[in-house]
Amino acid sequence: MTDLLLPRRCAGCGAPGGDLCRRCRLALRTPPQRIHTRVDPHVPVWSLGAYAGPHRRVVLAMKEHRHLAVRRFLGPVLAAAVTHLQARGELVDAPVLVPAPTRAASARMRGGDPVTDVCAATGLPVSVALRHGRRISDQVGLGAEGRRANLSGALELRRIPAGPVLLVDDVATTGSTLAASSEALFAAGCEVAGALVICHA
Repeated sequence: MTDLLLPRRCAGCGAPGGDLCRRCRLALRTPPQRIHTRVDPHVPVWSLGAYAGPHRRVVLAMKEHRHLAVRRFLGPVLAAAVTHLQARGELVDAPVLVPAPTRAASARMRGGDPVTDVCAATGLPVSVALRHGRRISDQVGLGAEGRRANLSGALELRRIPAGPVLLVDDVATTGSTLAASSEALFAAGCEVAGALVICHA
Protein backbone atom coordinates (compact mmCIF):
# COMPACT_ATOMS: atom_id res chain seq x y z
CA MET A 1 0.00 0.00 0.00
CA THR A 2 2.84 2.38 0.85
CA ASP A 3 4.45 1.80 -2.56
CA LEU A 4 1.12 2.61 -4.26
CA LEU A 5 0.71 5.88 -2.37
CA LEU A 6 4.39 6.85 -2.33
CA PRO A 7 6.15 4.86 -5.06
CA ARG A 8 9.85 4.35 -4.44
CA ARG A 9 12.26 5.99 -6.83
CA CYS A 10 15.89 5.30 -7.58
CA ALA A 11 18.20 7.53 -5.55
CA GLY A 12 20.58 7.72 -8.51
CA CYS A 13 18.28 8.67 -11.39
CA GLY A 14 14.74 9.05 -10.04
CA ALA A 15 13.34 6.10 -12.01
CA PRO A 16 10.34 4.48 -10.28
CA GLY A 17 10.46 0.94 -8.92
CA GLY A 18 13.16 0.73 -6.25
CA ASP A 19 15.72 2.47 -4.06
CA LEU A 20 18.55 1.98 -6.57
CA CYS A 21 17.99 0.75 -10.12
CA ARG A 22 20.22 -1.76 -11.91
CA ARG A 23 21.76 0.85 -14.21
CA CYS A 24 22.77 3.08 -11.29
CA ARG A 25 24.11 0.10 -9.33
CA LEU A 26 26.34 -0.72 -12.28
CA ALA A 27 27.48 2.90 -12.55
CA LEU A 28 28.42 2.95 -8.87
CA ARG A 29 30.40 -0.29 -9.14
CA THR A 30 33.09 1.16 -11.38
CA PRO A 31 36.59 0.18 -10.17
CA PRO A 32 38.15 2.71 -7.76
CA GLN A 33 40.72 5.01 -9.31
CA ARG A 34 43.58 6.92 -7.69
CA ILE A 35 42.92 10.65 -7.39
CA HIS A 36 44.94 13.65 -6.21
CA THR A 37 43.50 16.45 -4.08
CA ARG A 38 44.60 20.06 -3.64
CA VAL A 39 45.44 19.48 0.03
CA ASP A 40 47.89 16.62 0.57
CA PRO A 41 46.08 13.89 2.56
CA HIS A 42 49.42 12.12 3.24
CA VAL A 43 48.01 8.80 1.98
CA PRO A 44 46.80 7.37 -1.36
CA VAL A 45 43.19 8.31 -2.14
CA TRP A 46 40.85 6.29 -4.37
CA SER A 47 37.45 7.35 -5.68
CA LEU A 48 34.54 5.45 -7.20
CA GLY A 49 33.76 8.30 -9.61
CA ALA A 50 33.33 12.01 -10.20
CA TYR A 51 30.80 14.08 -8.26
CA ALA A 52 28.27 13.90 -11.10
CA GLY A 53 25.41 11.74 -12.35
CA PRO A 54 24.36 8.83 -10.09
CA HIS A 55 27.31 9.33 -7.74
CA ARG A 56 26.30 12.90 -6.95
CA ARG A 57 22.59 12.15 -6.68
CA VAL A 58 23.12 9.15 -4.40
CA VAL A 59 25.33 11.18 -2.05
CA LEU A 60 22.75 13.98 -1.94
CA ALA A 61 19.96 11.46 -1.36
CA MET A 62 21.64 9.87 1.63
CA LYS A 63 22.87 13.17 3.11
CA GLU A 64 20.30 15.83 2.32
CA HIS A 65 17.13 13.77 1.82
CA ARG A 66 17.55 11.22 4.64
CA HIS A 67 17.40 8.31 2.18
CA LEU A 68 18.40 5.65 4.69
CA ALA A 69 17.88 2.60 2.46
CA VAL A 70 20.47 3.66 -0.11
CA ARG A 71 23.14 3.62 2.59
CA ARG A 72 22.66 -0.15 2.91
CA PHE A 73 23.04 -0.56 -0.87
CA LEU A 74 26.30 1.40 -0.86
CA GLY A 75 27.84 -0.90 1.75
CA PRO A 76 28.43 -3.81 -0.68
CA VAL A 77 29.63 -1.32 -3.32
CA LEU A 78 32.28 -0.06 -0.91
CA ALA A 79 33.21 -3.62 0.10
CA ALA A 80 33.66 -4.56 -3.57
CA ALA A 81 35.96 -1.55 -4.05
CA VAL A 82 38.10 -2.67 -1.11
CA THR A 83 38.30 -6.20 -2.56
CA HIS A 84 39.30 -4.75 -5.94
CA LEU A 85 42.10 -2.69 -4.37
CA GLN A 86 43.33 -5.74 -2.48
CA ALA A 87 43.35 -7.79 -5.69
CA ARG A 88 45.45 -5.07 -7.35
CA GLY A 89 47.88 -5.22 -4.43
CA GLU A 90 47.21 -1.61 -3.41
CA LEU A 91 45.71 -2.38 0.02
CA VAL A 92 46.59 -4.56 3.00
CA ASP A 93 44.59 -7.74 3.44
CA ALA A 94 42.33 -6.60 6.29
CA PRO A 95 41.98 -2.83 6.71
CA VAL A 96 39.78 -1.33 9.42
CA LEU A 97 37.36 1.20 7.94
CA VAL A 98 37.41 4.54 9.76
CA PRO A 99 34.65 6.95 8.69
CA ALA A 100 35.65 10.58 8.35
CA PRO A 101 33.95 12.48 11.19
CA THR A 102 30.86 14.60 10.72
CA ARG A 103 29.38 17.35 12.84
CA ALA A 104 26.94 16.06 15.45
CA ALA A 105 24.28 18.54 14.32
CA SER A 106 24.58 17.34 10.72
CA ALA A 107 24.27 13.69 11.79
CA ARG A 108 21.10 14.46 13.74
CA MET A 109 19.52 16.21 10.76
CA ARG A 110 20.44 13.34 8.44
CA GLY A 111 19.07 10.51 10.56
CA GLY A 112 22.56 9.40 11.57
CA ASP A 113 25.97 9.72 9.99
CA PRO A 114 25.68 8.47 6.36
CA VAL A 115 29.35 7.53 6.00
CA THR A 116 29.33 5.50 9.21
CA ASP A 117 26.14 3.75 8.08
CA VAL A 118 27.69 2.87 4.70
CA CYS A 119 30.82 1.52 6.42
CA ALA A 120 28.69 -0.58 8.77
CA ALA A 121 26.85 -2.07 5.78
CA THR A 122 30.08 -3.37 4.21
CA GLY A 123 30.48 -6.27 6.65
CA LEU A 124 34.13 -5.20 7.13
CA PRO A 125 35.70 -4.16 10.46
CA VAL A 126 34.73 -0.57 11.32
CA SER A 127 36.06 1.78 13.99
CA VAL A 128 34.35 5.12 14.60
CA ALA A 129 37.66 6.46 15.82
CA LEU A 130 37.47 10.17 15.01
CA ARG A 131 35.34 13.02 16.28
CA HIS A 132 35.33 16.80 16.21
CA GLY A 133 37.05 18.02 19.34
CA ARG A 134 35.84 21.59 19.03
CA ARG A 135 33.11 23.46 17.22
CA ILE A 136 33.84 23.88 13.52
CA SER A 137 32.03 25.78 10.81
CA ASP A 138 30.17 24.17 7.94
CA GLN A 139 32.66 23.38 5.16
CA VAL A 140 30.24 24.27 2.35
CA GLY A 141 31.49 27.27 0.40
CA LEU A 142 35.00 27.23 1.87
CA GLY A 143 38.02 26.97 -0.40
CA ALA A 144 41.02 24.73 0.20
CA GLU A 145 42.76 27.13 2.60
CA GLY A 146 39.53 27.88 4.48
CA ARG A 147 38.70 24.19 4.89
CA ARG A 148 42.23 23.43 6.07
CA ALA A 149 42.14 26.23 8.65
CA ASN A 150 38.64 25.23 9.76
CA LEU A 151 39.78 21.67 10.51
CA SER A 152 43.24 22.45 11.88
CA GLY A 153 43.53 20.77 15.28
CA ALA A 154 39.80 20.11 15.33
CA LEU A 155 39.80 16.32 15.23
CA GLU A 156 40.33 14.00 18.18
CA LEU A 157 40.87 10.28 18.42
CA ARG A 158 38.10 8.50 20.32
CA ARG A 159 39.79 5.11 20.15
CA ILE A 160 42.74 3.49 18.42
CA PRO A 161 41.67 1.17 15.56
CA ALA A 162 42.87 -2.42 15.85
CA GLY A 163 44.85 -2.64 12.64
CA PRO A 164 45.80 -0.69 9.52
CA VAL A 165 43.23 1.96 8.64
CA LEU A 166 41.34 2.80 5.46
CA LEU A 167 39.71 6.22 5.79
CA VAL A 168 36.26 6.50 4.19
CA ASP A 169 34.34 9.63 3.17
CA ASP A 170 31.48 10.45 0.84
CA VAL A 171 33.08 13.24 -1.21
CA ALA A 172 36.68 14.43 -1.56
CA THR A 173 36.59 18.13 -2.44
CA THR A 174 39.91 19.64 -1.43
CA GLY A 175 41.27 16.76 0.67
CA SER A 176 41.20 18.84 3.89
CA THR A 177 39.04 16.41 5.85
CA LEU A 178 41.15 13.43 4.80
CA ALA A 179 44.35 15.30 5.67
CA ALA A 180 43.09 16.28 9.14
CA SER A 181 41.84 12.72 9.73
CA SER A 182 45.09 11.05 8.71
CA GLU A 183 47.11 13.53 10.79
CA ALA A 184 45.07 12.74 13.91
CA LEU A 185 45.56 9.01 13.33
CA PHE A 186 49.28 9.33 12.57
CA ALA A 187 49.77 11.37 15.76
CA ALA A 188 48.40 8.40 17.73
CA GLY A 189 50.76 5.98 16.00
CA CYS A 190 48.13 4.43 13.70
CA GLU A 191 48.98 3.00 10.30
CA VAL A 192 46.82 4.62 7.61
CA ALA A 193 46.90 2.63 4.38
CA GLY A 194 44.83 5.08 2.34
CA ALA A 195 41.43 6.65 1.85
CA LEU A 196 38.40 5.67 -0.22
CA VAL A 197 35.61 8.05 -1.22
CA ILE A 198 32.34 7.53 -3.03
CA CYS A 199 33.12 10.41 -5.37
CA HIS A 200 35.38 13.40 -5.86
CA ALA A 201 34.66 16.99 -6.88
